[in-house]
Amino acid sequence: MADQVFPTKGNLLNVKKSLSLAKVGYELLDRKRNVLIRELMMMVDAAKALRGSITDTYKDAYAALQRANITMGLISRVAEGMPIDESVSVSYRSVMGCELPKVTLDTSESELTYGFENTDGNVDVAYISFNRVKQMTAMLAEVDNSVFRLASAIKKTQTRANALKNIVIPRYEGIVKFIENSLEEKEREEFSRQKVIKAQKERKKYRGKPVKTEPFTVPDISEFVK
Repeated sequence: MADQVFPTKGNLLNVKKSLSLAKVGYELLDRKRNVLIRELMMMVDAAKALRGSITDTYKDAYAALQRANITMGLISRVAEGMPIDESVSVSYRSVMGCELPKVTLDTSESELTYGFENTDGNVDVAYISFNRVKQMTAMLAEVDNSVFRLASAIKKTQTRANALKNIVIPRYEGIVKFIENSLEEKEREEFSRQKVIKAQKERKKYRGKPVKTEPFTVPDISEFVK
């Protein structure tokens, strides 16, 4: 690309400006990448903690459901009476331009849709256990989705930073060096040309001026001849 740029001072200023912007862009992308990586590490730790406990929560919930089925028979009738849960809401927060979801549940007390006359305590335990499962599942969905988005943003940021560091910045530096060398060579040529022109003017100046000569006289040597 350096061969396609005409070596002028205007182009040199423009390329230096682009080089400066590329370096600033690389620094910003490097900071963004570090912030995203730090956020990702926090999310990964939270995901590990949730995955470690959610398995036990699911196990306890299905064990409670099994006990309720044993004592009550199939409780599909109770399950069919449960309303559709619409308490889940999703909002977003921005971390260095990366939109991360925030899943929230309405924790207000809701009325039970089954009566106590035809159920026993095992149904209540199953209901409470699966309510806990719902909360932990929402938390895990939030963390997993955030981890995925952060990993994708880090990959894109890394790609752009590498492009600036390894391609754009070296290319601009090569163009700057090419233009500076070309301008220095032109300045040397101009200096040499000016010296030649000055020498030619000096020669023309002295060439046209008449040279003053004194008339030649024969010295008197009679006093020396006896």
